[in-house]
This record gives sequence, C-alpha cells and structure tokens, in this order.
Amino acid sequence: MVQLRSMIVPADNSGAKRLMIVGVPGRIGKVATLGDVVLCVVKGADPAGVVADHEKVRVLIVRTRKEVGRADGTYVRFDDNAGVVIDKQGLPRGTRVLGPVAREVKEVGYNRIASLAREVV
Repeated sequence: MVQLRSMIVPADNSGAKRLMIVGVPGRIGKVATLGDVVLCVVKGADPAGVVADHEKVRVLIVRTRKEVGRADGTYVRFDDNAGVVIDKQGLPRGTRVLGPVAREVKEVGYNRIASLAREVV
C-alpha cells in the first residue's frame, strides 16, 4: 500500500531513478496497492532514458512493502515499493522489467508486464 507523496523505485529500464506519487486516479482514498495505476513525477532521470526529469508519468504498482492478502488466505510482501512506467494503452515504456512482480498485476490485465518479468510471485 502506497500513498500520496510516497517515493517508489522504478522496476524497469525507462531511465527514471525515483518516482514520487502525486495522484491516485479512480480511487476514493489516497492509497494504492498492487495492480493500481498511479500518477507520478520523475525525480531524477538518466539523460539517455525514455522519460525526462520532472515528467508526469503513469505508473503501475508491482511491489509493495505492506503485505497484501490473497483469496486463498496467504499474504505477499516485498522489500521495496516499486512500479513500472506505462503509456496510455497500458504497455511498458521500458523494454525490461527488473525484479519480481506480484501475481495481482497479471490478474488485473497487464499480461505484457507480467511476461517481461523474470518472476511472478
């Protein structure tokens, strides 16, 4: 679970170094969890990357430190809060997805991101 102004790590090679959450569209509260799309601002970017510094981007949350309960009674949690930069069609702007990705991402409908990930937990 992440909230407004949380700093998250990019889980792709789009060129962003840190992402700050500035909006959670479509939600009543100000928190987002695995599989949610949030609006972020890029804080620091690689000059040769796809995204620019201070650019507003849409980000899919793929890992959270706060545990998330599943329907079968198990819980999943990760070591960091991470997201993948996506475009308007929901496709990743980078070419690789780094680190594990939660199964909720695939269940929500982002199959392309789940297929690029090395491990779906």
